[in-house]
Amino acid sequence: MLQHPDIDPIAFEIGPLAVRWYGLMYLVGFLGGWWLGMRRVAQGLSPLTRQQVEDIVFPIVLGVIIGGRLGYVLLYKPDYFLANPLEIVAVWRGGMSFHGGMLGVMLAMAIAGRRYGIAFLNMTDFIAPLVTVGITAGRLGNFINGELWGRVTDVPWGMVFRHAGPLPRHPSQLYELALEGLLLFALLWWFSSRPRPKGQVSALFVVGYSLCRFFVEFFREPDYYIGFLALGLTYGQWLSVAMLAAGIGLFAWSRR
Repeated sequence: MLQHPDIDPIAFEIGPLAVRWYGLMYLVGFLGGWWLGMRRVAQGLSPLTRQQVEDIVFPIVLGVIIGGRLGYVLLYKPDYFLANPLEIVAVWRGGMSFHGGMLGVMLAMAIAGRRYGIAFLNMTDFIAPLVTVGITAGRLGNFINGELWGRVTDVPWGMVFRHAGPLPRHPSQLYELALEGLLLFALLWWFSSRPRPKGQVSALFVVGYSLCRFFVEFFREPDYYIGFLALGLTYGQWLSVAMLAAGIGLFAWSRR
């Protein structure tokens, strides 16, 4: 049995400003995605120029933060935020949704593609491998915060989390980091390293993420305010099923 390292969520302070590890992980994700995007430009595998890649970073940041927060508000706790609307902007207290963030990035790509005269799917094919860097960093931030822990387990690497009681649990944040982050990045980086039909890289991202998330949800503790749904599946698994269907449909369309 392991003990969660119980890291202080505040990395450092500058006067009254407290810089949190979770925020730094977002910064790492954005910078890592930007750097890899520049590499793709240098390799001649980008529909964008270097200047255009730099220009889309800020819209992507807005898409992730605003989309991720609104996704959490609407998909997970609509009643709570309806009663406490001022809490919607309190992102420093936690509460972000991957699915909402993905929709926010898609909107940013649609706007940028229209501006540059580049097809939407060409934009998402370019950005898909880069997104996994942010997922990796975000899951590491979840682990540092000791949040989104897994179900109770007796495996040797089970971990006791301070806010989850005395029993060891799956470190599901690290499972997600490994699968949704590192494994999916390696797969997408390899797959996109040569020209593919429009939409296939995006489809592989959607299919790959949904399968990884569906699997990890068997080890992750469901949200206490939602619990298990139909067929004993979690909310995250049902969202993954919807994503999987969309990804398979997009892949079939792109092959034509």
